[in-house]
Amino acid sequence: MAQETWQNYRENKHLKPPPLKGIRVLEICTIILGPAGPGFLGALGAEVIKCELPPRGDTMRQMVPFAYFFRDQSLPMMHSNTDKYWLGVDLHKPEGQQIFRELAAKSDIVEDNFRPGVLEKWNIGYRQLKEINPHIIYISKTGFGQWGQYAEENRPSNDGGAQAFSGYAWMSSFPGRPPLKSRLYVCDTFGALMGEVAVLAALHYRERTGKGQFIELSQTENIMRAMSWVWPYQQITGKGAMPAGNRDVSICPADTFRCADDTFVAIAAAAPEEFKGLCTAMGKPELAEDPRFKDHLVRLKEENATAILKIIADWVRTKKPEEVEKLAEEYGFAASRVYTNKDVVEDTQFRERDFITTIDDPVLGPYVEYEFPVMMSKSPPKVKRAMRPVGFDNEYIMKYILGKSEDEIKELYRCGALGKWADVQGCRPPPEWDGKAGVIMARE
Repeated sequence: MAQETWQNYRENKHLKPPPLKGIRVLEICTIILGPAGPGFLGALGAEVIKCELPPRGDTMRQMVPFAYFFRDQSLPMMHSNTDKYWLGVDLHKPEGQQIFRELAAKSDIVEDNFRPGVLEKWNIGYRQLKEINPHIIYISKTGFGQWGQYAEENRPSNDGGAQAFSGYAWMSSFPGRPPLKSRLYVCDTFGALMGEVAVLAALHYRERTGKGQFIELSQTENIMRAMSWVWPYQQITGKGAMPAGNRDVSICPADTFRCADDTFVAIAAAAPEEFKGLCTAMGKPELAEDPRFKDHLVRLKEENATAILKIIADWVRTKKPEEVEKLAEEYGFAASRVYTNKDVVEDTQFRERDFITTIDDPVLGPYVEYEFPVMMSKSPPKVKRAMRPVGFDNEYIMKYILGKSEDEIKELYRCGALGKWADVQGCRPPPEWDGKAGVIMARE
């Protein structure tokens, strides 16, 4: 039954309306913390207009792994910016600010992640925009929020800085080792997700009351919220939660172990039957009755946890990961090999579920991308459109959203309020682009 339902979902999801159809988002964001949130809303069906300062646009266009560009595009930029319309507008100019205000008057949501005060200086801050659109929902995402000591100091922030300042990098390290920064932009992405939770809640509030509102988000505080029991433990006991590497100090056993072939496997077996199964699989069923290990709370004591984890580590070192996984399935405990990126991409599970899919984009051509990781039976999210060069959709936005004439559009280009891409990698179209593919010629 599940397979039949899923097959029906795959075949018909493009025929169903997305959940946020009819919602317009106006974005003036850069790097990842800002743009990722509107990208989530775009996958959910919102019309997202991304404003960039021409000709170079979003700083992320020049941030590429190992200096690698895909068809002249930045891969991190591509990943956070699907399903958007692209406007190149110079907000330093009064005419550019007026364009932004006209779009805000027709939008439901405005999102920015500039430093505090920048958009107010450009006359497009929340207080200014709510005068022309009192129903607007405005979210500002910064490293340390809009007020407080660090906001007043106008401190810059980025993902690595937030990992350091929040204590996340220290908590993620191994005992006696230097702090460990995650290579993932975890503070950016989690902060963006939390921001959109607030935006959706504000949409619901507006539906009930008719009132818009201002939302303020601190990148650092958001990742601290994800650090679970660490803060109440510190407050109540006065003891810091020390780094523990891959070991889970609330579950025992739960750690990552090296296998015979130098790959790794993660094992967890906290519940009584799971632990008994693990002990039996190791050929040591008597450990399940050992006074040091029988009870989970006793097992969590440092000396007992250290002992059982050493026993498991010695056993795993004699096995290959597939052997451990097979035994875990047979004896009822959790075990999974640690996948490399290559393993994930080649695993058929994700393709069968359409999570890893191929987007055949008219500008960038075919490439592999991840779908929105939630499935909704009546209003499914979907990735439809790849990123575009700076200012790619200027004419469409000016003509069909703001109703401007050809002469008005030409004047906006002449005065520099509108602009398009610089002829550099990351900003321009792919070399093979024919100048027409992907251009929107009429209202969608």
